[in-house]
Amino acid sequence: QVQLVESGGGLVQAGGSLRLSCVASVRTFSRYAVGWFRQAPGKEREFVATLSWTGGSTYYKDSVKGRFTISRDNAKNTVYLQMNSLKPEDTAVYYCALRDTTVAPTTPEGYIYWGQGTQVTVSS
Repeated sequence: QVQLVESGGGLVQAGGSLRLSCVASVRTFSRYAVGWFRQAPGKEREFVATLSWTGGSTYYKDSVKGRFTISRDNAKNTVYLQMNSLKPEDTAVYYCALRDTTVAPTTPEGYIYWGQGTQVTVSS
């Protein structure tokens, strides 16, 4: 059973930074593509960033390009989302997701395993 545990969320002022972490309980983490998604109240879950299992390919939602960085540490079974220059519109519950595939999907339907989410609130 794969389990994902996110942490690092919180309340921050606009322009601030947060780093989200997601630890996966899986034996071969290096063979999983990873993604970060978010869901604001009353909205559908949306793609934020993805990273291939090699770490060589990344994709970002246009509105976070240049501000967010996805990375992974396979030795720690952990994926990170560094978020800088945060804006109020970034407020949402953030979820990490895994799938044992080479290319990271950019839709929620492409993922099998999900964390419980961590709340990020950006005040203006």
